Amino acid sequence: MSKLNRGENYIQDVDDQFFAGQVKQKSFSATTDFSVISALDVISICVPTPLNKLKDPDVSYIVAVLDEVIKYIHQDLLIVLESTTYPGTTRDLILERLEADSNLMAGRDFYLCFSPERVDPGNQQFQIKNTPKVVGGITEDCTGIGAALYSQVIDKVIPVSSPEAAELVKLLENTFRSINIGLVNEMAIICEKLGVDVWEVIEAADSKPFGFMKFVPGPGLGGHCIPIDPHYLSWKLKSLDYKARFIELAGEINTAMPYHVVELVGTGLNRFQQAINGSRLLILGLAYKKDIDDVRESPALDVLRLLENRGAAVDYYDPYVADIHWNGDTRASLESLDAQTIAKYDAVLILTAHTAVDYKLIAAKAKLVVDARNAIAKSGDNIIKLGVG
Repeated sequence: MSKLNRGENYIQDVDDQFFAGQVKQKSFSATTDFSVISALDVISICVPTPLNKLKDPDVSYIVAVLDEVIKYIHQDLLIVLESTTYPGTTRDLILERLEADSNLMAGRDFYLCFSPERVDPGNQQFQIKNTPKVVGGITEDCTGIGAALYSQVIDKVIPVSSPEAAELVKLLENTFRSINIGLVNEMAIICEKLGVDVWEVIEAADSKPFGFMKFVPGPGLGGHCIPIDPHYLSWKLKSLDYKARFIELAGEINTAMPYHVVELVGTGLNRFQQAINGSRLLILGLAYKKDIDDVRESPALDVLRLLENRGAAVDYYDPYVADIHWNGDTRASLESLDAQTIAKYDAVLILTAHTAVDYKLIAAKAKLVVDARNAIAKSGDNIIKLGVG
């Protein structure tokens, strides 16, 4: 908090100079004092909504915020939940609590909406201003006031009929991605078994100008949204005695991909009469996607854990992730890559294809490359590619 109030930005997608200027102009300040709500017109709740070990929604962060908001709620306050959650959270959890404990009524005394966050880290084309914003309120007036707020800073606002509809918009978007990624991940395994190049197949299919949307395989799903959000919908439907089969099957396939990558590593090392146990391995890229610093739910971390559990000594290089907390300690990235360093490892695993990495050097100098991101165009005896038989 003190860093933010000094104008020191630590979020990769936010421009440093812009942020410092906002702090200097007193257009931004950070606080942990909830009493400021008394003087605010709007509050946006953007807290984590993880899953517990049983893959059930954990809304404890939302509840903790409500415990504070209820102390300072006042006439005409607009409250917007942006945290992804299961359909019904805004109405059944937030509305019920606020009205019961404050004796105020939504749509008359205060206003309550759900508006899903749609940020895509690292996307230079679509950012907050030009990404349409969906808003669904408890009442028509709630929706109207919420839409009026966002229209001040976002080019296009999409009002929907209810918070449940808005909640489902985010879940549909990320479930769509999860299922389609699961499909191409399974296609990668199919192509390996058939002796076909899945990357060639995908590029050729993408030439069709209608009826096809390109997705690519990889070592698994990462980020805070796509691996988690579909399970919110699946969990909700279980309470209605319905099994979301597509969601659960895609989850199974995507969750299995780190194990498949480890199998590819084992297959490659066997060519040199080596086992994973005792081998020295280098992971390229820990972030969950290229050119960002976010490691949340990154499949590279799963691959790292699986390899170490099988007795490998594993290092990593990521130009965006200087270090990670790992098994109660801090694990640091290699500072740089050169031919001599690359040659020290029994295998190099490309799990996140950052633009800054010299993949031609990797292909030329590594004893074995396991490429899960199609970062290396050529094939060779020392290269194993996910989805290529």
